[in-house]
Amino acid sequence: MSARELLPTATGRDTARLAWTLVRRRPGAVWLTLLAFVGAGAAGVVPVWLIGQVVDAAFGEDASTGTVVRAALGIAVSAVVWGALTAVAIAALTRAVAPALATLREDVLDRALHLPSQRVEAAGVGDVVARVGDDVRTLTESLDEAVPALLTALVTIVFTVGGLFGLDWRLGVAGLASAPAYVLAVRWYLPLSLPWYQRERIAEGERAQALVTGMQGAATLRAFGREDRALAAIDRSSRGAVEITVGVYRLLTRFGARLNGSELLGLTAVLLAGFWTVRAGGTVGEATAAALFFHRLFNPIGAVVHTFDTVQSSGAALARLAGVAGLPVAPAPAQAPAEGDLTLAGLRHAYEPGHDVLADVSLVLAAGERVAVVGATGAGKSTLGAVVAGAVSPTAGRVHLGAWELTAAAEADVRRRVALVTQEVHVFAGSVRDNLGLAAPDAPDDALLEALDRVGARRWVGALPTGLDTVVGEHGHPLTAAQAQQLALARVLLRDPVLVVLDEATAEAGSAGARDLDAATDAVVAGRTALVVAHRLDQARAADRVLVMEAGRVVEQGPHDDLLTAGGRYAALWAAWSR
Repeated sequence: MSARELLPTATGRDTARLAWTLVRRRPGAVWLTLLAFVGAGAAGVVPVWLIGQVVDAAFGEDASTGTVVRAALGIAVSAVVWGALTAVAIAALTRAVAPALATLREDVLDRALHLPSQRVEAAGVGDVVARVGDDVRTLTESLDEAVPALLTALVTIVFTVGGLFGLDWRLGVAGLASAPAYVLAVRWYLPLSLPWYQRERIAEGERAQALVTGMQGAATLRAFGREDRALAAIDRSSRGAVEITVGVYRLLTRFGARLNGSELLGLTAVLLAGFWTVRAGGTVGEATAAALFFHRLFNPIGAVVHTFDTVQSSGAALARLAGVAGLPVAPAPAQAPAEGDLTLAGLRHAYEPGHDVLADVSLVLAAGERVAVVGATGAGKSTLGAVVAGAVSPTAGRVHLGAWELTAAAEADVRRRVALVTQEVHVFAGSVRDNLGLAAPDAPDDALLEALDRVGARRWVGALPTGLDTVVGEHGHPLTAAQAQQLALARVLLRDPVLVVLDEATAEAGSAGARDLDAATDAVVAGRTALVVAHRLDQARAADRVLVMEAGRVVEQGPHDDLLTAGGRYAALWAAWSR
């Protein structure tokens, strides 16, 4: 079990309520499923009853070939009816449940995308990936195989027990003699199994987290020769998942042994009851049918056992999906606040208690002012930018934009008015138009081209094979780091935020693309309040004001020329940079 704050898992009641809410949207398919399964169960009883009739006819004086032929025809017809109704039931079940599963997956993904970024980071990407990937796959497999088999088995059990009582109440009572043994076996199994399956689903998330982390950081791990450490983490998480799965099967094997004992007890009771029934005047055919009826229970009960693993696992998966789907919907964004100064009052932040990364930062950025933040690695620059952008909630203090308090607002509201661009931008698999449309879905092509032109990207986009329609990203046309940043900056222009935070947004460009990205940055921040975490002091020189941070505090601030004249920490940084 990880110390990470995993996303919630729904209770059994909430899971059942959500499942019923999704399935009942198609009542016709649900009723057809139930009726078809019931009809198939009734048809399955007919062959056993007819075999009993054949046995009675064979022992009677009026035995004839016609009786056997009629029984054979009846068995054949009932088999055809059973097969047809089972096919109808499975098809109707698919029509009822498959759309519900698709809706659930969309709801889970929607909630995950609207979760605060800090909540997703606390849970780990692997937890989210495992839910929308492994958990949905487990549910799909269950719906395709386990659920139809389970429903068929349950209906067969009910009709078979009914057939026993229909022959003779004494035979029915004998058949029920094994019921307490079955109940005890199930009562032993259920409390032990559900926690195992829940741990199994969590372990799958841990394994996905280790794999995602290793793949995302593969280049860095290779550069520092730390591949073995990442592989060891993947190995530990994989071994943990395997050990839990082995434990599940051990438990299932012990459960099967208890069920086999119940079958032995029940069949013995039915055979003894059949013997005494014949001695008391009953027919051999009834005794034979009773034995066949009870023997017929072996396969359905075995099916329940074999599908119980999948059903329990899918139940745990559904509970994890329901836990995310049940998260509250983010409120609709409020009206945009009036523009004003950006005020930071007493900001503190600590990722670990007692270790402040920001320490009592108080600042005022005038509306439209461009402020650069410089300092050594670990000084708190990126954390300050993340707090201002609403990506990190401060431990203490407040951030106001005009009269609007950003630190008390919903993250969705902040995202509409504050843009954060870091050095790690993502190019989504899709066309250039799709990538830009994330910021303004209804923007016409003229607006998209204007934004590209302002960030200096229109020329290379126009040179692509199909222009705005060219597929980029994974398996598409490759983009350089500078081109990817230009797309991100164009999205900012289309979003038109009040405040822009650039956290080393041009760091990945290299010397060849730095000049183009500096020009793109100038276009983005023009007329807006901007906080620029600068990795190159050329960016600080272009700012209206420079903040110098050390150990989470602002130790110097002022225009570039004034700080050079003061001969302090910034002057030393500039001298080192110039050399």
